[in-house]
Amino acid sequence: MSYRIEKDTMGEVKVPIDKYWGAQTERSKENFQIGIEKMPHEVIIGFAILKRSAAKANYVLGKLSKEKNDVIAAVCDEIISGKWDAHFPLVVWQTGSGTQSNMNVNEVIANRGNEILREKGSKESLHPNDDVNMSQSSNDTFPTAMHIAGVMAVKKELYKAIDILITTLQVKSEQFQSIVKIGRTHLQDATPLTLGQEISGWVHMLKQTKMMIDESSQFMRNLAIGGTAVGTGINAHPEFGNIAAKEISELTGENFSSSQNKFHALTSHDEAVHTHGALKALAANLMKIANDVRWLASGPRCGIGEIKIPENEPGSSIMPGKVNPTQAEAMTMVAVQIMGNDAAIGFAASQGNFELNVFKPVIIYNFLQSVRLLTDAIKSFHDNCAVGIEPNLPVIKKYLNESLMLVTALNPHIGYENAAKIAKHAHEKGITLKESAIELQLLSAEKFDELIKPEEMV
Repeated sequence: MSYRIEKDTMGEVKVPIDKYWGAQTERSKENFQIGIEKMPHEVIIGFAILKRSAAKANYVLGKLSKEKNDVIAAVCDEIISGKWDAHFPLVVWQTGSGTQSNMNVNEVIANRGNEILREKGSKESLHPNDDVNMSQSSNDTFPTAMHIAGVMAVKKELYKAIDILITTLQVKSEQFQSIVKIGRTHLQDATPLTLGQEISGWVHMLKQTKMMIDESSQFMRNLAIGGTAVGTGINAHPEFGNIAAKEISELTGENFSSSQNKFHALTSHDEAVHTHGALKALAANLMKIANDVRWLASGPRCGIGEIKIPENEPGSSIMPGKVNPTQAEAMTMVAVQIMGNDAAIGFAASQGNFELNVFKPVIIYNFLQSVRLLTDAIKSFHDNCAVGIEPNLPVIKKYLNESLMLVTALNPHIGYENAAKIAKHAHEKGITLKESAIELQLLSAEKFDELIKPEEMV
């Protein structure tokens, strides 16, 4: 492999000749060979949006030339388009402030920018610290990139996935609104409801948790930019943060603002904790929906079997003909991962010491993994399971007619204790409620039929 020599304040470093990163990136690459988890692509995009906006703010404030601003903007656009993805090699497990990833972005922009400047015959040159990182510190840029990445990830893909599943389940709820089935509480028989009503609960869960995510993510629109090293804004113009945040808003189409208190913005990540808590609530609801689906579809002959779901692949290497609720299983595993991520994020966010939290990379890595997994799992569950949910009418009717809890409708007419006698007698004798009521001489056949109408109990 061919190398070139790059320099930083610690001396010379060999860097692959075909890569735009510089000495600090190479040092991090060599010193942190930990795990396979790379800094998320979304964070790099967040950085590119930020660096473009910071250059524009510095230009507006008269600190950066138009030519430098323009070339920084051009390179950032290339990064956003994915053109230089291979030039961001650093792992998550690096410095807790994300300094090395900040410098990775600075170096790539500077080296690629200088290449463009040379091609134009310009006498200008970009310095990764003095120009690309002007008015900034890793301590305020990394949390800013975190928030941009987090908000955009939620808005860009997750909401779409949730909305598609809501629409499909809403249609199913309306289609199955007249199918009366037995309800279940404590995993025991309860009073009836319709299959449509049962599914409507799933629909509302998704709608409500989407609102929770949206409301909580508003706090992540506060950005640390302008705080520089410790929150005082040293080396930055007092208006730099506000101008940069305005530019970020214009680039993303989302409303971001520079935090009113940068001391909070650098050392606390309560906004990410709060938003991820809403993601955990979504995971909890998805766990419930997936479990309901696999219980209701259990069988096909020895389970509940009230609904049918698509048969996507063989389920066993030894039992011929077995088909399993694999999409539900995948969804529940994702939910468990999100709950684990939430614990990691919460603990990491509690570790802000004095003016800085140095657990930033692990916070945003887990946050973005949760968004990505939730998005993908919802899409997969929708496409390969939810769209194919259908009622198993003979089984639904059988369970409804055999349920002892229909006796609840008799409470207002013969009292709770007499109704309980009918239910217990029917269960002990293995007979129907109607037969039990007649044997106990508590109701005539005609009166029983008049009072027990499942379709009126929903």
